Amino acid sequence: MNIVGQDIGYSNIKIAYGTAEQGMKTAIRPAGAAPADRFGGRFDGKAQDDFLHVLVNDQPFIAGVSSDRAEMWERSLHADYSSTESYKALFHAGLLMTGMTEIDVLVTGLPVSQFQDETRRKALEAQFTGKHKVTPKRTVEVKSVKVVAQPIGGLFDMLNQDDEAGDDAVIDEEARILVVDPGFFSLDWVLISDGEYHRRSSNTSLQASSVLLEQAGILIAQEYGAKPTVEALENAVRAGKTSILLMGQRVDFQPYLKRASQELSSVIANSIQKSLRSEQMSPDIVVLTGGGADFFRETIQDAFPRLKVISPNEPVLSNARGFWLMGSVA
Repeated sequence: MNIVGQDIGYSNIKIAYGTAEQGMKTAIRPAGAAPADRFGGRFDGKAQDDFLHVLVNDQPFIAGVSSDRAEMWERSLHADYSSTESYKALFHAGLLMTGMTEIDVLVTGLPVSQFQDETRRKALEAQFTGKHKVTPKRTVEVKSVKVVAQPIGGLFDMLNQDDEAGDDAVIDEEARILVVDPGFFSLDWVLISDGEYHRRSSNTSLQASSVLLEQAGILIAQEYGAKPTVEALENAVRAGKTSILLMGQRVDFQPYLKRASQELSSVIANSIQKSLRSEQMSPDIVVLTGGGADFFRETIQDAFPRLKVISPNEPVLSNARGFWLMGSVA
């Protein structure tokens, strides 16, 4: 049975794919996607070897690149992202990366506030199900689709890693688990108790990584006289760098990210704690997952000083891996 977990984020697209018998493979690419005619050529005339070429409504698109590579094309940073052509291009790119022509089960996620909108959730299921012409010579059929709240994937991944830890496992089977998933556009959280998803105590904040990077850029501008773009900081973080070149000067941006995180911390903490007020008992443990986990770790730990905050390995891929695991038991 071919299974795919696809996490189409605002910054990266992450996929986990493979059969239940052979296990999963993973891949990650930047989440930039735009019509092919919005991309220029290399200055040396060489072909661009990092492009994924796909079709969207029979029109050529390029996907899986940094969002600032496209000319005259704005990235989508809004709640209707899943209905955009860029999102569809990334979906097709994810299908292409699997190398599969038939997928039995595909699991994906939406931010919590969008997942709780049944109309939006069912629309995405319908959009992903069926045959998709991803290139002129390749069609991929998706037979079954499941859409879940985004952080649930990270929880599945964390529980799987915890089970594999054996005697070193840290999550008690009776624990009330708060899962926090900081992404680029939204920061989502869910509360799981007795295996049940608590809707009233789960929600979304837009004080996420994009806001943090924007604020870090403002702080840099105050001291260096120029503001780096969000994409410049985003690309540096993605590449594992600690500095960027700004007006010919190398700038260490790590202290500014930390300051920006501290400035956002009270807003984020208040939003999460407010949603938990209806609960008679507090969480027992916090699972911090997603691509922004490192940005917000100190913030979340400060909000819940008595609780252990844990993360899966490679948290940026955790939702996709968890989606795959959910598909393997479907």
